[in-house]
Amino acid sequence: MAGERSKSDGRQTGVKLNPGDQAGPGTPGTGENTCPDCGGSGRVNAQPCKTCGGTGKVIEGISGG
Repeated sequence: MAGERSKSDGRQTGVKLNPGDQAGPGTPGTGENTCPDCGGSGRVNAQPCKTCGGTGKVIEGISGG
């Protein structure tokens, strides 16, 4: 099913992901970031943002060095 990831890749099964999410919540090496499309408001043109699902946040991989 779309939006679900398997445990075999380290992500949670059954967690609904928004289109802007790179991984599920709590996945090691990821963190919350402000949605680039709505700037964190959760809305674009008075409609819920499609990238973040209206939350204003996306989950992205974090860089390390």
